[in-house]
Amino acid sequence: MRIGIVCPYSWDVPGGVQFHIRDLAEYFIRLGHDVSVLAPADDDTPLPPYVVSAGRAVPVPYNGSVARLNFGFLSAARVRRWLHEGAFDVVHIHEPTSPSLGLLTCWAAEGPIVATFHTSNPRSRAMIAAYAILQAALEKISARIAVSEYARRTLVEHLGGDAVVIPNGVDVDFFAGAEPRPEWQGDTIGFIGRIDEPRKGLPVLMKALPKILAARPQTRLLVAGRGDEEEAVESLPAELRPRVEFLGMISDEDKARLLRSVDVYVAPNTGGESFGIILVEAMSAGAPVLASDLDAFAQVLDRGAAGELFANEDADALAGAALRLLGDPGRRAELSGRGSAHVRRFDWSTVGADILSVYETVTAGAAAVAADDRATGLRARLGLARD
Repeated sequence: MRIGIVCPYSWDVPGGVQFHIRDLAEYFIRLGHDVSVLAPADDDTPLPPYVVSAGRAVPVPYNGSVARLNFGFLSAARVRRWLHEGAFDVVHIHEPTSPSLGLLTCWAAEGPIVATFHTSNPRSRAMIAAYAILQAALEKISARIAVSEYARRTLVEHLGGDAVVIPNGVDVDFFAGAEPRPEWQGDTIGFIGRIDEPRKGLPVLMKALPKILAARPQTRLLVAGRGDEEEAVESLPAELRPRVEFLGMISDEDKARLLRSVDVYVAPNTGGESFGIILVEAMSAGAPVLASDLDAFAQVLDRGAAGELFANEDADALAGAALRLLGDPGRRAELSGRGSAHVRRFDWSTVGADILSVYETVTAGAAAVAADDRATGLRARLGLARD
């Protein structure tokens, strides 16, 4: 099958949607499909052979964050060329409502279109206001996928229609088989995310840290991600700052090793999450997970059975839960085992097969419609009426 996948966000700025698209493309390539991904990218960005650049993106505030998107006449021309050269059996657009390549592709594409909705935003005035503009494009979509029930709810409430829920995927064995690093082991808490994006929750974790260190002064917080490291610790007393180790941007291999090494992985995100791929990665690595009680996180963690939850933005609750876990190896082992079993439903062997089934359904439907149209045309030319 010839599959075209559209990424709305800049390929050179890491994020959950980009990682999902990368892993999905590589999963289908391993199965023998012909896959091309269209994505915004700066000219000097090294790209995998299956990624086609649609040109440089520009930063735009979107869903409580700043997304790098690509839109305009030049981008539209590149979309049309990519579609023409690809001659795809199916086009899979991610975030078709964002002002980027997905919307341009909806307007330009012919044939089967599958769309995945990642965003969970129950109060999106922008999406409601843009409905008239989006409607014509959305009507061309053959099948809709939402990565969670909360992303599906956002779609239904703002745009109408419905979607099948297929979660984001992860290569469970990649994380499960990573080798821990000794220097990251022993009374360690892990955090991975953009340091300077408040909704990722690092300020909440920093506010909880003095209480954690007062009870367990040997504890270290390991932080991986881009952002201003000095600003991140400025709220901490000077004597506590050495207990925070910044690792910067790390490779996928080191992310897996970090998650395999820490005693507790903390996800203190404050909102705007429709899924929580980092939780799935942490469970895959066997890390006991402690997360804010966002609806999407609670769903991923099986309502607290596969990981512990604390009250969102409550630093004292976070500190208390972290101390209980750090002081209870048996509970950590229990959560690790439950998480490792629960996470198998998110493996690409399951998620990829579900997405491929959607592709096969829409392409079969399109073929049936085309055959019916040909038969109708033939009858018309022969002057025959349909029975």
